[in-house]
Amino acid sequence: MISVALCTHDGARFVGEQVRSILAQVPEPGEIVLGDDASRDDTVAIVERLVAEHRAAGGRTELVVRRHDPALGVVANFADALAHARGDLVALSDQDDVWLPGRLAAAVAAFDADPRLLLVHGDARLIDAEGHPTGTTLLQALEATPGERAGLARGDAFATLLRRNLVTGATVVLRRSLVDAAAPFPPGWVHDEWLAVIAAAVGELRLLPETLIDYRQHGGNQIGARRPTMADRWAKLREPREPRASGLVARTSALVDRLERLGDAVPSAHLAGARARLAHEQRRRALPRVPVARVPRIAAAYLRGDYRRYSRGAIDVLRDLVQPAPGKARATLNR
Repeated sequence: MISVALCTHDGARFVGEQVRSILAQVPEPGEIVLGDDASRDDTVAIVERLVAEHRAAGGRTELVVRRHDPALGVVANFADALAHARGDLVALSDQDDVWLPGRLAAAVAAFDADPRLLLVHGDARLIDAEGHPTGTTLLQALEATPGERAGLARGDAFATLLRRNLVTGATVVLRRSLVDAAAPFPPGWVHDEWLAVIAAAVGELRLLPETLIDYRQHGGNQIGARRPTMADRWAKLREPREPRASGLVARTSALVDRLERLGDAVPSAHLAGARARLAHEQRRRALPRVPVARVPRIAAAYLRGDYRRYSRGAIDVLRDLVQPAPGKARATLNR
């Protein structure tokens, strides 16, 4: 059976189109687990009506409604929906996208072909609020390189995801068994990136070649995607080092801790890579406050290959060179 974990919050404007696209899939999902985060509009009623009409016409998809008031937040809402999904496979769904025909069929074929496969994901066509294509895909907006795409497509995903996340939950289908290894989701991680890196650590993850959803961008997305402008890039480079640096250390520490607890399920090379990434982030956090004093340490890490293996290469080298230090030192440097 295939379950759909659909999480919503005041999604009445778009959720009907999304649910209709889910119910039109072949194979038909066995259930939709609707996690609603304190919607004050007709979101739940719209989903209930569409599933009831589908069943009255001979469809078999069941609906399980999980209402949360107060709201859990995006990550906890998906965690709850996943915990209550009964399917062997679970597809994640946002409230405002549109599944293209064949999304579930492509995922099922991939899982049938490879028993080690724990998660598949894909690219998506970006559309605006009215459903018109913007001319950009999701992976283009994320600026995924040919090398990153190749690593994800051939199943050698852990090294890619150790540098940065390129897996978007709205495109994900996973084996239910992955949830047991990934739960609970640690603080500082979004559900999709955590599921992806755990899948790559203990099994296989694969980028499907097809573009199988329309990913809507409408200004109200809780998590969205768009191609960054030069002003966006510079602003991100100039963000204060804290709390970002400590956050990266905490995130990587949580990953190392989970991989250690998973024991023999994790190849030793993956655990070693995660520990090396943690050491890299700890060294970055300890960089001197004065930018010019950082140069020798940054140069040494670059020559070791740390920025290539555990960060975004030249982008993070530049970030570490220009990021203002926190607190009083930053104010002194700016005078």
